[in-house]
Amino acid sequence: MSETFELRSEHACFGGVQRFYQHAAREIGLDMRFSVYLPPQAQQGPVPGLLYLAGLTCTEETFMIKAGAQRYAAEHGLALIAPDTSPRGANLPGDSESWDFGVGAGFYLDATAAPWSSHYRMESWLMQELLDRVCTELPILSSRLGIFGHSMGGHGALTLALRHPGRFRSLSAFAPIAAASECPWGEKAFAGYLGTDLADWLAHDASALMRKAHCPFPDGILIDQGLNDPFLAQQLLPERFEAACALAQQPLTLRRHAGYDHGYYFISSFMADHIAHHAHVLHAIADGD
Repeated sequence: MSETFELRSEHACFGGVQRFYQHAAREIGLDMRFSVYLPPQAQQGPVPGLLYLAGLTCTEETFMIKAGAQRYAAEHGLALIAPDTSPRGANLPGDSESWDFGVGAGFYLDATAAPWSSHYRMESWLMQELLDRVCTELPILSSRLGIFGHSMGGHGALTLALRHPGRFRSLSAFAPIAAASECPWGEKAFAGYLGTDLADWLAHDASALMRKAHCPFPDGILIDQGLNDPFLAQQLLPERFEAACALAQQPLTLRRHAGYDHGYYFISSFMADHIAHHAHVLHAIADGD
C-alpha cells in the first residue's frame, strides 16, 4: 500500500483542478481512493470544503463525473471531496454477491460484526483519518466543512453530521435513506454490519438521531426528493426525517419534485442550489469561529 497520498490523475476544470487520489488507509487496512476538486480560489489560500458521499454501487469518480458540481464550486470558492463508497480488495466471503451490501455499499459506518469489522470502517476512515489529512495536506479549511450526499450517501451525510456535532457546519442531501432501520436496504446492511441489536441500528438511523437532537443546524437543512423516484415509498421515507426535524425544532427545507427520479439527471438539476446552500453558511463563518 502507498504510504502517502498518491495522485492518480489531475485535470484542469473551471479554472481549478480535479484530482483523483489513492492512499493507505490506516482505519481500513487497505488502499482507499478519493477525489478532490480544488477551485481557482485555492491558489490564493485555503478554502472551505464540502464532503460528498455517493450512493450504492458508486465510486470516488461518480459524483465528479456526473453531478456537474465543479462549475458551481468554482463560482463559490468551495473544495469538493468525494470518497469511495466501501473498502475494495478485502475479498471477504459474500462481499460481491449483491449490489446493496458489501463492495460499493459500505453505508458510512464502522462494522462491528465479523468478518466485516476487520475492514469495513468507513466512519472512522472519514472522520478520524481522511478529512484531517486532506485538510492538512491540501488548501482546505478544517473549520469550514459541509457535508452532503445521495441515497446511501444521503444517509451517510445526515448520520455523520448528527453523530459528530460541530464537525460539519452545513448539511444537505439528495433522496437520502432517511430512516435506515425501517427500510429493506438499511435492514440488510445493519443486520450484516452491526448484528441484531436494534439500539445499534438506531445509532445510525438519521431520523432516530434527529429525534434526540435540538436544532443542530440552525441555518437549516436542504433535502431534494424526486416524486418519480422508484425507491421513495419503500426505501427512502423522507417523511420520517421531516417529522423528526419538527420534533427537534430543526429548520428543514424538504422539496418534492414531480417528474424527477433517483439518478444523476435529478441530482445535477438541483446541484446549484445545494452548492449555494453550503456556500452561504460556510463563507459566513468567521475565522476561528
